[in-house]
Amino acid sequence: MEPIIIVLIILVVLVFIALMKTVQVIPQASAAIVERFGRYTRTLNAGLNIVVPFIDSIRNRIDLREQVVPFPPQPVITQDNLVVNIDTVIYYQVTDARAATYEVSSFIQAIEQLTVTTLRNIIGGMDLERTLTSREEINAALRGVLDEATGKWGIRVNRVELKAIEPPTSIQDSMEKQMRADRDKRAAILTAEGIRQSQILTAEGEKQSAILRAEGEARAAALRAEGEAQAIRTVFESIHAGDPDEKLLSYQYLQMLPKIAEGDANKLWIVPSEIGDALKGLSGAVGNLGPMGGPKMTKETPRREEPPID
Repeated sequence: MEPIIIVLIILVVLVFIALMKTVQVIPQASAAIVERFGRYTRTLNAGLNIVVPFIDSIRNRIDLREQVVPFPPQPVITQDNLVVNIDTVIYYQVTDARAATYEVSSFIQAIEQLTVTTLRNIIGGMDLERTLTSREEINAALRGVLDEATGKWGIRVNRVELKAIEPPTSIQDSMEKQMRADRDKRAAILTAEGIRQSQILTAEGEKQSAILRAEGEARAAALRAEGEAQAIRTVFESIHAGDPDEKLLSYQYLQMLPKIAEGDANKLWIVPSEIGDALKGLSGAVGNLGPMGGPKMTKETPRREEPPID
């Protein structure tokens, strides 16, 4: 009985192993390559799949999702014979699991080497300045070449990015000095422009101030002249309205003499001829006054009789 039990146990184990090899579960976004006696048979898609145990075998399981592969820095010589280190990142996706398995031995290594050679061809036709400022152009050219070459491998290159472009240390120092000089130049230009603008505004302000001051002075002079003219007109009208005689004019001449004599600089007086006539008229007027300041009695002047005192 014991040998029979042992055989049954062995058969059960073999059946279990056969069932495990028969049922294959493929995860989502994955694929598996099935070979029968070393020859490609079919590609298993996501889900539950049945294969013939001990006859069919799984050659390779491939992830169909988009993959990101960074490559180490690669030294590349530019057109002006400068060595720059370029870091690249490749975004690719397997579209044909069979081609990715049988058309190339290692598509990751193939993509890396193709990226390096393509970069050297592209950067070799550019100088350093264009290399540093033409990342989009380099990315587009590199992606075009890689996509065309990897199409037969069942791989689609979606994006190519340059992580960093590092020129030599001496070139970096020179570039920093040039950038610093450019910044200093722009700062000096801006400072000079500010000073120039400030001077222009100051001159414009002084000009406007002078114009306003001159207009104010002219307006004030006009107002003063108008006031003096009005005063003269008022005095003239008052004089004519009062109808002054020669004696009053003579008296006004005598009042003006002390004002004419004021000041140390008045060494020479110019006396108008009318003053003599005025003095004669004034003396005549004074001579006609009585001893009490009243009019002088003459023969032609009738005496006023005093009324009798009661």
